[in-house]
Amino acid sequence: MTDPAPPRPVPGPPRTLAPAADPAADPTADGARFADLADRPVAEHVAVFEAEHDRLQGELSTIDQL
Repeated sequence: MTDPAPPRPVPGPPRTLAPAADPAADPTADGARFADLADRPVAEHVAVFEAEHDRLQGELSTIDQL
C-alpha cells in the first residue's frame, strides 16, 4: 500500500497588487476628477467630461508602445 499524499495548503484570500487610490489624497486618481461635479453647474460638466475623454484618448494611444 502507498503512503497518502501530504495535505496541500489551502489558498488564502487574493492579494491586491496595489493599494486602492484615495481620491482625496491624490487629485489625479480615478474618480477625483468628478468628485465635485455635483457642486458645479451643469454647463461646466461638458468641459470636465471632454477633458477626461482627451486624457483617456492620450493614455490609450500609448497602448501599442507596450
